[in-house]
Amino acid sequence: MKDTIGKAFADLIEKLQGWLSAIIESIPNLILAILVMFTAYIVARYTRKFVLKLVEKRVDQKSIANIIAKISAVVVVAAGLFLALGILNLSKMLTSLLAGAGVAGLAIGLALQGTLSNTFAGVVISFRKRIQLGNWVETNGYSGEVVDVNLKEFVLKEADNNLVIIPNKMILENPLKNYSLTTRMRVVLECGVGYESDLEEVERLTKETIANKFEQVNDPEDVEFYYTEFGGSSINYMCRFWIDAESMLEKLKAKTRAIIEVKKAYDKANINIPFPIRTLQFDNKLALDKSALTEKHNSN
Repeated sequence: MKDTIGKAFADLIEKLQGWLSAIIESIPNLILAILVMFTAYIVARYTRKFVLKLVEKRVDQKSIANIIAKISAVVVVAAGLFLALGILNLSKMLTSLLAGAGVAGLAIGLALQGTLSNTFAGVVISFRKRIQLGNWVETNGYSGEVVDVNLKEFVLKEADNNLVIIPNKMILENPLKNYSLTTRMRVVLECGVGYESDLEEVERLTKETIANKFEQVNDPEDVEFYYTEFGGSSINYMCRFWIDAESMLEKLKAKTRAIIEVKKAYDKANINIPFPIRTLQFDNKLALDKSALTEKHNSN
């Protein structure tokens, strides 16, 4: 019994000594592997910056440049990891790691379908030339400037300076209106004038006012003017004209200026812009009992 215990103890000591020797022998490789990983991390950072500058010179869309730069950094880090595992003589572990990564990737892909769909949509959106950073777009009920397009989300900055974060999948699956693709926008002004107004004079004055106050409108005939209905208290019309603009903010400013100038012109020409009027009519007449009122008056 003592011999068996002694032999087992000796075998344990021998194995520990072997492990210790192996660890000591592997210290240089371990240090080298750590240096390789650290170097790969540093190189990845500089590679990302270099690729970003290089791609930005050839590609107009910054979002595409950002994605390519990030992918290049990931490739450098992955190469450093494989090289470090090779230095540690862990080739079998590397093979097992790749096989396990395939199985794990399949499981993760099924579990994260929404996230991966947003990532794929982000890549597709980044390669669309008609959607670029700085464009003023309207989508999914929001309107604003595109400030960021990454692998997860689409970021808009609205006119009130609030940021709207929309998943890329929703951008790809829903209509998107890009105001920056064209350099012209049409301003629509709706108003009404009193029934006593000279309608031909109203049309002439409105067209001349718009043409004189906006440099983009060369002639009063370029202004569209249509009477639309006999309203409850006014004869309503719609006036349309084109301006040079690429954002909704510029369009709103132009509409505000048009309203101010048209109001000034109407006030000067004594043209009435009536507010809604309601007339209350009582068909049943109230009868008064004069004898009762006289008797009540005498009693007082």
